[in-house]
Amino acid sequence: MNEIQELKDRREQTILEKEALERELVPYATALEDYDVMQSLEDNLRYKITDKKREVGYRERDIETLDKKIHRRETLANHQNLMAGYIEAITTWKADEEELNQKRNSISTRLEQVRQQAHEDMAKARQAETEAATAYAQAVAWGDVEGEKKANDDAQKAAKHLTSAAEHHRRQQLIITALEHEIVTIDRHIAEAQKTRSGIEDQASRLANIVLEEKWNAAAVALLEVGGKLWAARRLIDRDPIALTNLKIPEQGENYGPWGWSDLSERSYQHSFEDVLAM
Repeated sequence: MNEIQELKDRREQTILEKEALERELVPYATALEDYDVMQSLEDNLRYKITDKKREVGYRERDIETLDKKIHRRETLANHQNLMAGYIEAITTWKADEEELNQKRNSISTRLEQVRQQAHEDMAKARQAETEAATAYAQAVAWGDVEGEKKANDDAQKAAKHLTSAAEHHRRQQLIITALEHEIVTIDRHIAEAQKTRSGIEDQASRLANIVLEEKWNAAAVALLEVGGKLWAARRLIDRDPIALTNLKIPEQGENYGPWGWSDLSERSYQHSFEDVLAM
């Protein structure tokens, strides 16, 4: 039976124990919810209820610990497939984000072009009307009948052109509004893509952390094995292994206690003379 299955069996057994304790506490539900009722019970019964309640808490804590152990081991067992999936998903979301940014840039460029064109068209139409009015005023001032007639015709044409330009400007404003709305929509999609990718990157980083913790621990154990043989060799030649007494390697993952010189000393007695020579 592998370690993961053993842990799952322990969890199931612990769950059964917890449920059994909870069933025993059912008759005392009122006492558990009301302090005064609890205090009115006999001492032995009150202690019994309190003890069982405490045992339920212990089981809940054990179940939580077992869940974490199971999750960690299942993650480690499947870490290659998980990481491949994360990397593929990150690549896909990056490509989506890049595509969205390209669309945004294209629309932004078009938006600026439309804005500029709308401004220029209206400015030209207003300028033409102003120039026609000025020419008319000058013709009147100089008594130029022909000039006055021509300027009047030009003013009417400019007025019509300005009306047409205003209508065109109105349509351009609708286009501008639509383009601006599209940019807002794309920005929302970009933010969603970034958020999703960030979440996947976080999951991938956590997975990498777990795997690297295990690699660290494996490398530390390998070093301890070599150190144990070195300690044994020092003892064989009556040489004090004082240089090794400063060893302190922090264990990563589920346990946080460091390995030290005592671990080397303990391992040294596990190696025979032949082991030391085999190096």
